[in-house]
Amino acid sequence: MTFFDLLTMIGGLALFLYGMNLLGEGLSKLSGGRLERILERLTSNPLKAVLMGAGVTAVIQSSSATTVMVVGFVNSGIMRLQQAVGIIMGANIGTTITSWILGLTGIDSDAFLIRMMKPASFSPILAMIGVSILLFSHREKQKDIATILVGFSVLMFGMDTMSGAVKPLADVPEFTGILTHFSNPVLGMAAGLALTALIQSSSASVGILQALCATGAVSYSAAIPIIMGQNIGTCITAMLSGIGASKNAKRAALVHLYFNVIGTALFMTVFYVVNAVKPFSFLTEAATPFGIAAVHSLFNISATVCLLPFSKLLVRLACLTIKEKDRPEPLQEGRGILNLLDSRFLDTPSYAVEQCRSVAVVMSKLAESSMQKAMGLLREYRVEEAEQVVSLEDEVDRFEDELGSYLVKLSSRSLSERDSQILNTLLHCIGDFERISDHARNVKEAAEEMHQKKLVFSEKARVELDVFGRAITDILHITMQSFRENDLALARQVEPLEEVIDGLNLNIRQRHIKRLRKGKCTIELGFILSDISTDYERVSDHCSNIAVCLLQVSENEFDTHACLEEMKQEDNLDFGGKVMAFRARYVLP
Repeated sequence: MTFFDLLTMIGGLALFLYGMNLLGEGLSKLSGGRLERILERLTSNPLKAVLMGAGVTAVIQSSSATTVMVVGFVNSGIMRLQQAVGIIMGANIGTTITSWILGLTGIDSDAFLIRMMKPASFSPILAMIGVSILLFSHREKQKDIATILVGFSVLMFGMDTMSGAVKPLADVPEFTGILTHFSNPVLGMAAGLALTALIQSSSASVGILQALCATGAVSYSAAIPIIMGQNIGTCITAMLSGIGASKNAKRAALVHLYFNVIGTALFMTVFYVVNAVKPFSFLTEAATPFGIAAVHSLFNISATVCLLPFSKLLVRLACLTIKEKDRPEPLQEGRGILNLLDSRFLDTPSYAVEQCRSVAVVMSKLAESSMQKAMGLLREYRVEEAEQVVSLEDEVDRFEDELGSYLVKLSSRSLSERDSQILNTLLHCIGDFERISDHARNVKEAAEEMHQKKLVFSEKARVELDVFGRAITDILHITMQSFRENDLALARQVEPLEEVIDGLNLNIRQRHIKRLRKGKCTIELGFILSDISTDYERVSDHCSNIAVCLLQVSENEFDTHACLEEMKQEDNLDFGGKVMAFRARYVLP
């Protein structure tokens, strides 16, 4: 093997790994997080969990990605540890689909149809189709499909390049001598474990082994121990993912390790005991890509069949390894919605975006609740309610910090057009949610001052504030509902109501000045009323910001002033009609 053959092999390996990554990325974006959401929900039955784990892994082409996702589910409290076991087992089965696809490189025939089944024959066609779509199409889904086609083609081209580059190794005595050592089960397993741990992908390491089969020097006696080691080596990704996670998440990673270690020990013991009694003749034969795929699938399916009935024992073993110091850690409850912002989900951006949206929805409810409670204090001051307003405001601040930081990290990932729109909406809206809770705290402080000083508004002022409060309650409800349901029709009602609220604010101030001149109101109460009306008006401004953001993001427009000017044009009869309807609803006596 010459230096240039070595360069070709390295280049082929690089293309192979890049193609696998590109293929997985395209499949993940095309799924749009749907697979992960299904995985999250349909895990009540162990057999169903195995099938779901296998199906999702077969689609996204990575058992490591599925297992890391499961560790994230357990860490965030979405999934119980017992539910995770079946998915982890299924992921091991699903990852074998890659080896069967790569096994197509071993097809050898002169028949046209059979030759067309070889990746070297049909990959260029797929690559041409994919590149054409990427160059000329502007549709997001078509581009995702094109990425899958190009990724698959690059993967197969890299596989063929590697296979061609290593063929001369068959004539190198040193290389065949090294492979002979791998016939020793311990050395073979160690080699497979080390390779997989290094590249953190069992599919990729099995593909490399299949490429080495092109030399004809890899016998089944050497290949089988390597495959066993590869199954253990793939656990490194989940183990690394478990660092810094909750105890249950670490246990999920340990379940993955124990499953593969125990499964490998059982398989190897039975295999070599039977071989000692009645030797397998095929062990001395040269391994083929399809043979590697068959062994890979046989091991993972048989290990799952044997160990699935004992899944509770695997959980118990993991719990014995990582014990509780004080009290048992809750499996699902009491973990907090912010645990959904798990860094492991960043590797699956579509799902991470969905989690961010779930957190933002809760944040919107907290902000709305804080304002409602604060307004209630003006009618009847209660210390417990006042403390809740402060607590809610602190909680919303925490949401903004953690969700904002997570969204910034997520923005650097490869996102679909839809996910980018959702992310932009969230980044714009969470600041307004936080400011609404700040104004709620201001209103609470105004109510507290009145309570402590035993101040009371005049009957007219109370009635006016009640009308103003109803308008604020309605604009908050409309805005938050439009955000949660992404209802653009509701969002279009916010700006007309905000204009009516601006008029209410101005009118109430003017009425207060008249009462002040007539001596019917004190200056001190006037200041408090002014502060409350200012906070109400600012809340409506933030509601307007949220609604306008929803409308702009849906149309890929980000000029707020232009959007508002267009809405408020004199010939906009729809806007004018809504303003008139809201004015009739909120009339000051």
